[in-house]
Amino acid sequence: MAIAGILIACGLSAATWYYVTPKYTKVGYQPIQPVPFPHDIHVTQLGMDCRYCHSFVEVAAQSNVPNTQTCMNCHSQVQKDNPKLAPVRESWKTGKPIEWVWLHRTVDYVFYNHAAHVNRGISCFSCHGPVNHMATVSIVEPHSMAWCLECHRHPENFLRPDDQIFNLDWKPDDVKPSEFVAKYGQPKSVTEDWTKKKHLTQQEIGQTLKERWNIAPSTNCQTCHR
Repeated sequence: MAIAGILIACGLSAATWYYVTPKYTKVGYQPIQPVPFPHDIHVTQLGMDCRYCHSFVEVAAQSNVPNTQTCMNCHSQVQKDNPKLAPVRESWKTGKPIEWVWLHRTVDYVFYNHAAHVNRGISCFSCHGPVNHMATVSIVEPHSMAWCLECHRHPENFLRPDDQIFNLDWKPDDVKPSEFVAKYGQPKSVTEDWTKKKHLTQQEIGQTLKERWNIAPSTNCQTCHR
């Protein structure tokens, strides 16, 4: 029994060390891309919208990385002789796609629909973090089952107005209560007049949107494992 106890303890320790640490979840993973793409410059400084490069995110289950045409729309004129962009010019010349290193890639046994999430109040920020301030993109969230269930069980902690989905710097304090209530209303159980409040909390905003959009995420296994 002592030996069995030791083996079980060692097994549990090893499983915990692997499955609940960044080694498994890849938090902090920051690969070198074939072409350096500073999101902070393109998004924060130049004001580019996420959807210019990731154009499928609102309409498809899986998002996309930009093709060479998208890059060349600008870089046929801007920084066109920059040596860092040589792979882009070579791809444009040969027709061979740039081999980007994918970071956020859902495993085959998990179903995830990008469009369903961003069209119902879940921002890029919730899953990918402050990409607009990253010189090199890294993984900041574990994307584990427990992490996903946290949102499915309490979506009000993450929902935001539909016109702020792609604003990665959005904060609940940015919301003007009177304008928000005029557009989305208030939860049915609330008797206080929120238009007179100075600020709304994330939970107040999220609960309103949850009821307004009839959001009731499933926590059944078949939701993601089909």
